[in-house]
Formats: sequence, C-alpha cells, structure tokens
Amino acid sequence: MSVIVTDTGFAPDSHNGDWFDLAPDVDIAAVEQQLDGVTAIRVAFPSFADGRGFTLAARLRRAGFGGRLRAAGHVIADQYAMARRAGFDEVEISDDLAERQPQDQWLSRADWQGHDYRARLRRNA
Repeated sequence: MSVIVTDTGFAPDSHNGDWFDLAPDVDIAAVEQQLDGVTAIRVAFPSFADGRGFTLAARLRRAGFGGRLRAAGHVIADQYAMARRAGFDEVEISDDLAERQPQDQWLSRADWQGHDYRARLRRNA
C-alpha cells in the first residue's frame, strides 16, 4: 500500500483513473505526443537524492500540462515544499516511510508558498 501526502496531510488515494508513469530521466520531447489527453502523470523518484523528477515536473508545467501531477517513491518530508513548488499536486510514499516520517513532519512543510525564499525576497524588495 501507499500513502498520499497533500497540503492537508495524509489522505487516501482519490484518483480512480489511469496514470501515465514517467521515469525521472525521460525526454519530454520524446513522449510529448503521447501526453495528448493525459489527465494524470506519476513521476517516479527512485531515490530521495535524485532530483531529476523536480525538474521534470517543472518542465511539464511549463509545457502546459494542467492535470494531476504526482511524485511517487522516495520523496522525504524535507522535500515536500520543493515538490509543490516544482509543480506536483501530491506525493505518494510507502507505508514504511509514512511510519518513519509521520504526518506532522509533512504538515510542517505544507505552507510551501509562505516558506519560499523567493517570496520572502519579493516581500522585502
């Protein structure tokens, strides 16, 4: 099983459709034609030290993808704000990780917009 993390904490998986799964090293240009009509993309994170999924999410959003975007795999609570800023709507983690990093650790990073250093710089400019 897995746990879905949102800005409001742990939640059940509410997506009932199919996922278009992408590896973090995919070339968007190579799969662009396959994305027509896709409403939900899941990007794999094979390791918490592999940040390519964040870049991929940002590229998908810049390319105009407006559907559901989920980071799945080895994302840790410390990376939640970065995942949201990159364009992910939610994170899918294992039950084991949810036990090691309970909901309160994820919720402490849920104010990802307010804790963005760029937002603080704009306020202070």
